[in-house]
Amino acid sequence: MTAQPRALAEVVDLLVCPHCGREVVLVADGSALRCDRGHSFDVARQGYVNLLGAKPPKNADTAAMVAARHRFLSAGHYRPIADRLTELVTTYGPQQARLLEVGAGTGYYLSEVLNGLPGARAVALDVSVAAARRAAGTHPRLGSVVADVWQRLPVADGGIDVLLDVFAPRNPAEFRRVLDASGVLLTVTPAPEHLEEIRAPLELLDIQPAKHEQLAAALAEGFSLIGQQALRFEATLDGAALHDLLAMGPNAFHLDEPALAERARSVPVPVRVTAAVDLSVWAPRP
Repeated sequence: MTAQPRALAEVVDLLVCPHCGREVVLVADGSALRCDRGHSFDVARQGYVNLLGAKPPKNADTAAMVAARHRFLSAGHYRPIADRLTELVTTYGPQQARLLEVGAGTGYYLSEVLNGLPGARAVALDVSVAAARRAAGTHPRLGSVVADVWQRLPVADGGIDVLLDVFAPRNPAEFRRVLDASGVLLTVTPAPEHLEEIRAPLELLDIQPAKHEQLAAALAEGFSLIGQQALRFEATLDGAALHDLLAMGPNAFHLDEPALAERARSVPVPVRVTAAVDLSVWAPRP
């Protein structure tokens, strides 16, 4: 097994067969993951495995969107978020934490957290094949999986100590199922003032003022809020970073490259923007 598939072997005990359900675990077998009922899932040469069982939905991030996000995050513009997540995982998770990030994208946040936690291992889950391909190989203790957060997650019951949801969709029932009774869910959501300097000229989606209240209501049945932090910092963006910020988000589904570039040029650069997010810690209810 090559270096990248070996990362999947590190976390295969956390995965279950998407066809058979919660009781049928997967095992690493050469360049595939298999269950004892005969289902087999080839590990791509880049090191990820597709457990989706269907075509990705139309809103799955494209290769161009993933590349833009990789450039933007690799430049360190959101590094304070990764640092704060590492602190929270260290505070609330065990030394050898089993991590899961849904909507993991390029694997940036998860790999940064793993860098600060030498005993942890992690599953990066995203519905986008392009994202899973990019996340694979980012860290030797990170296994990359294609799956849909809106469906049943191919993760064992109670198999996760810390679940990360960073600007991603949420499936409260599945989050509660896969979390250990002593585990925690960490969410990162944008505050109303997030990117306020460029939100209007770039025509970014508005952020609802009651976003945290809506999050709390959605999670109320399965989770209790046990901690919350507001993180605010400034980032200076040049033209390339501004373009990538626009190209990595939902606007990219509706605008071709010339239109994206034109809209990005509408903002004078360099521009200082406010990054404003809320990090919340949730414990599963008994």
